[in-house]
Amino acid sequence: MSLKLILATAVACATALAATTVLAQASAPLSRAEVKAETRAAAKAGQLTPAGQGGVRPSVAASGPTMTRAQRKAAVLEARRNGTLAPPGSTQKADVAIQKAPSTRSRAERKAQTRAEERAGQMVPAGQGSPSPSPTPPK
Repeated sequence: MSLKLILATAVACATALAATTVLAQASAPLSRAEVKAETRAAAKAGQLTPAGQGGVRPSVAASGPTMTRAQRKAAVLEARRNGTLAPPGSTQKADVAIQKAPSTRSRAERKAQTRAEERAGQMVPAGQGSPSPSPTPPK
């Protein structure tokens, strides 16, 4: 091997080692105080993700609410007077329609159907999901 090739290889290795050392110093771990300061700054700027809500951050609305509290209260009272106030927890019109529909069976018929499903092992334990729709007995 020639002396020039050995010298060029040594210079290249030294340059790579020096660059690695410089980059390692630039990305040294932060101290606890620095991390706390960064976290406080992010919290002030509203850039922290709430606990348990990882993923994409919801966009922050540029403007405030469109109605005042008094206006919202007045709207709810008006809807209550008109009978258009949705029941709490219900957001689907179909749910409300099903709840308001009168029952097509008597209490005795419902109890008998429940006993029959229990004997047949068709009952779904609480919290385990919804059962498959059962056929409605003809009247």
